[in-house]
Amino acid sequence: MADEAGQKACAEAAEAEKPAVLIIGGLGYIGRFLALHIHRNKLASEVRLVDKVLPQLAWLAPEFEEACSQDKFMQADASREQSLKRIFDRPSGREFSYVFNCGGETRYSQEDEVYKVRSLSLSTAVAKEAARRKVRAFVCASTGMVYKPDSVPRKETDKTKPWLKMAKYKLMAEEELALVEGLNAVVLRLAHVYGDYSSKFVATALSLARVYQYLEKEMKWLWTKDLRVNTVHIEDTVRAMWRAAEWYDQGRPGWDAKAWGKTPIFNIVDRGNTSQGTMEKIIGEIFEIPTGFQGQIISSFARLNLDNVVDDVNDEILGPWADLLEEAKITRPGPLSPFMEKELLKDTDLSLDGSRFEKVTGFQYERPRITTEEVRKMIESYKRMNWWP
Repeated sequence: MADEAGQKACAEAAEAEKPAVLIIGGLGYIGRFLALHIHRNKLASEVRLVDKVLPQLAWLAPEFEEACSQDKFMQADASREQSLKRIFDRPSGREFSYVFNCGGETRYSQEDEVYKVRSLSLSTAVAKEAARRKVRAFVCASTGMVYKPDSVPRKETDKTKPWLKMAKYKLMAEEELALVEGLNAVVLRLAHVYGDYSSKFVATALSLARVYQYLEKEMKWLWTKDLRVNTVHIEDTVRAMWRAAEWYDQGRPGWDAKAWGKTPIFNIVDRGNTSQGTMEKIIGEIFEIPTGFQGQIISSFARLNLDNVVDDVNDEILGPWADLLEEAKITRPGPLSPFMEKELLKDTDLSLDGSRFEKVTGFQYERPRITTEEVRKMIESYKRMNWWP
């Protein structure tokens, strides 16, 4: 009995030594997968998920039920200063060890004020509170769209010139973090994140392909097959976030602050150097439809008249998508849509060099490139949720 009691006490002590974790934007796409990764691998002594959205409205798949359970969840707006005490205070009186900022506006083409409040103000408010409470690691999810676009993979030291409004405010948030005294921050600039239940970039291309398959038409991309649209799988993304926090907590081994700056910045991207050509090949295989690229004349016209071109395509595809949903008897459509965002359709490369993170932290990608098999799994995940027509 004494042995059993001793073992139990040791197990409880080991559990208590694990970091206590706060995830801002905990029900967003990245936040929920981070919570699931922590839950499955028993990495934390306590997890708190903060989000404005209630779990019942967040399109959560069944596997998130325990990781994102009601007892871990707190509904709050982290951009409001009066919410911060409630967000950060723990019943034990101790502070959170790691804070992950996965919050911020994720929709494209919003007004500047939306990004200012929901991304910039939120990030700054949470960062200042984390610094005040001496949080051991503050991991901020940013975007690789902050760089001046180039087909040559961008390194963390390369020139920044954000090409989306969202990226403009993400970069401003990064700059604000660097000014917060005593903040143990690490910034991760992400490629296009894809995986099960994703509703962004790759998912939009899949929804488009489903419409063209239904219409029995060729699916043609603008620009060229060489345009870089680099990717990273969601599970690698959240593994990288956890590794970044651990690495910072271990004293940032291998970080050269003199050469690279006070705040560590890392690109998070797989090794596949995904291009439009990669995506065209995968989509052609899965949907068995003819695919290709618009000629130079049409692409040149589109460059000058992008708003009109995108409006025309959206007019052409949204009706058939609604018909598909109706035929499939999907009465409560999920977050998928073939609607194309003008902002994302620019002739701009998202091309990132992720070698610094691998070299400095020893991280290895489990999915080094996007594959037909992984994209098929995405579609299967949509079918399980009754999102896919």
